[in-house]
Amino acid sequence: MKEKAKAKTNSLSKDKKIEKLVFWLFLAPALFSFLMVQIIPFMIGIYYSFTNWSATAQFSIDFVGMKNYVEAFQDPSFLYATIITTIYTFMNIILVNVIAFSLALLVTSNLKGKNIYRAGFFLPNIIGGIILGYIWQFIFNQFVPKLAAAVGFTYLSENLMLGNSNTAILALVIVSTWQYAGYIMMIYVAALQNVPKDLLEAAQIDGASPWQRFRNVTIPLVAPAFTVTLFLTLVNSFKQFDVNASLTNGGPSTMFMGKAIKGTTLLAMNINDTSIISLNTAQAQAKAIVFFLVLVTFSLIQVYVSKKREVEL
Repeated sequence: MKEKAKAKTNSLSKDKKIEKLVFWLFLAPALFSFLMVQIIPFMIGIYYSFTNWSATAQFSIDFVGMKNYVEAFQDPSFLYATIITTIYTFMNIILVNVIAFSLALLVTSNLKGKNIYRAGFFLPNIIGGIILGYIWQFIFNQFVPKLAAAVGFTYLSENLMLGNSNTAILALVIVSTWQYAGYIMMIYVAALQNVPKDLLEAAQIDGASPWQRFRNVTIPLVAPAFTVTLFLTLVNSFKQFDVNASLTNGGPSTMFMGKAIKGTTLLAMNINDTSIISLNTAQAQAKAIVFFLVLVTFSLIQVYVSKKREVEL
C-alpha cells in the first residue's frame, strides 16, 4: 500500500513538473518578446538620457549626468506641453466617460435597432488617428464656419477653431471624444448587462424610483468598469500623438515664459519634435523618462482612488 501511495505521489509530482514545463514553454516567446521590445530598450533609453547622444554623426557618446533633465525642465515648450497635456487629459477623461456611459445606457435600453447604434457609435474607433485628424481639419476649417454663418453664429463663422490655441485644444478634445467614446461605451455596455435584473426588480418592488435604482444598485455594480475606463482614458489621453499631429500639428503659436511656442503641442509630440526636428535625441529620451514617471504616477493615483471608491460604494 505504501509503495502504491508513493508511486501515486511521484506520478502527481511528475505531472506537475510537466505542467510547469509546458506553461513556461508557452510563456517563453511572449516573455522573450517583452524583454527584447520593452525592457532592454527602456534600460538603454535610461542610459542614453544621461549622455550627449545625438541623431547627427558624432565621434563618441559621452556621459553628461543630469544635464539633459535640467535642460528639459528649463525648456518652456516642454513645461507648456506638460501643462496643456494635463488640461487636455482632464477634459478628455470627463467628456469621454460621460458621453460613453450615456451611450451605454442608451444602447442597453429597450431602444429599437440598438445593435445598429452600437456599431455606429463604435465605428469611429476603427478609423486611424491620422486620417481622423485630416477629416476633422476639413470639418473645422470648411464646414463649421459655413454652418455658423448660416445659423447666424458670427464668432465661429469669423474665427476658425484651429486658429486659436485655446479653441484648438477644445477641437482636439472633441475629435478624441468622437473617436474613443464608442470603445469606452462597449466596456460600460458589458458592465451594465452584468447587473442582475432581479436586484433591479426587487428595488422596484420596494418602491425605489428609477433614479434610486440607478444610484444605489446600478452604479455600485458597474464601479469596477469605471476603474478600467478611467485608466484607459487617462493613459490614452497622455499618449495622444496621431490626432495631435494631423489635426493641428502643434499649432497655432502662443506665448509662454516670453517665448513663442506651438500652442497645442502635447507631451508626446514635444518629445518627437525634440528628437526629429531638433535632433537632440538624448534630451528627447530624458523627456520621455520624465513623461513615463508622470504617467505612472497619475495612473497609480487614479487606480488607488478608484479602487477605494469601489469599496465605499
